Amino acid sequence: MVDMSYLKDKPIAVLGAGAVGKAIAGDCALGGAKVRICDLMPFAKNTLRNVAEKGIKFYGDQINYYGFEREGFAKMDKVTTDVAEAVKGAGLIVVATPTFGHVPFFEKLIPVLEDGQVVHIFPDNFGSLILKKMMDEAGCDKDVIVGGWSSSTYGSRVDIYGGVVTHKIRVYYRAITLRGAAMPAKDTEKFIESSKYLPSMDAVTQGDGAVAGDTVLDTGLSNVNPVLHCPGAILGVSTMENFGRIFGEDKYKFSIYSHAYCESISQVQYSFYKEECALADKLGVGIQPYEKEHFFSRENVLGQEYMGLDYLIPFDQQDPIQFGTGPFTMENRYIT
Repeated sequence: MVDMSYLKDKPIAVLGAGAVGKAIAGDCALGGAKVRICDLMPFAKNTLRNVAEKGIKFYGDQINYYGFEREGFAKMDKVTTDVAEAVKGAGLIVVATPTFGHVPFFEKLIPVLEDGQVVHIFPDNFGSLILKKMMDEAGCDKDVIVGGWSSSTYGSRVDIYGGVVTHKIRVYYRAITLRGAAMPAKDTEKFIESSKYLPSMDAVTQGDGAVAGDTVLDTGLSNVNPVLHCPGAILGVSTMENFGRIFGEDKYKFSIYSHAYCESISQVQYSFYKEECALADKLGVGIQPYEKEHFFSRENVLGQEYMGLDYLIPFDQQDPIQFGTGPFTMENRYIT
């Protein structure tokens, strides 16, 4: 077992202040860590509103098999738009943005990396490959570990009222297992061990535990979002666009999980997954294993991340924890 305990008392830097970034930052602070949160302009005008003054309100059902939860107002050690200020002296650096945020953050991160730091990308989405490539091109020779995870540690949403982004984050489930790997793979053991010093991973560490993928290609292919979100949004678009019209419902209570998923969409999702498995096989890398029956339920394979293999909601039942999670338009990260 490798020793990463030097990270224990170092600050944690969270880059990105959206639904994943705010959740990780709030959870880590409530878990006893000193947390710096950073977002880039112009997004920071919205995403960091009131965070310095009020902190992050972390709340929600946080459903998971082992009943792990935290809640409260989490005060940040630092709130900034300066990446260098956020990561100076930090031990763990969390990158928590959609893929379009990777390169802008990486460009600012690479020149200020310090020996001994560990970068965690949630979710990886092949960001670790891009970061290592950019480090090589920039001639960065800092002794850092770079890796990523198959998914976020949560289902989370920022509270938005009338288009105003708030400092409140609702967490409706917590993962109890995630798949992670480092680039290069020889660093994976240290990468996985370092996650024990990231309080936002506590439900995983104290749950079923982290699983080491054999490479970051494995981790990238194991992200369930493309399998779930793209077929669900595309094939469920008529339900989404009509939800607030002919169905007599508030359009912002729509969820592809609760209102679009059905047996036919599950068949497409399963076929999508089998194509990914074939690709992984040709590349000679692993991928998260699922059985066919896991796809044919209200939450599809997502529920296993937080409730285990036996968690199946039949299609004739609703899924209240997903109400309002969208998407509400096709101009959404589920597609774009």
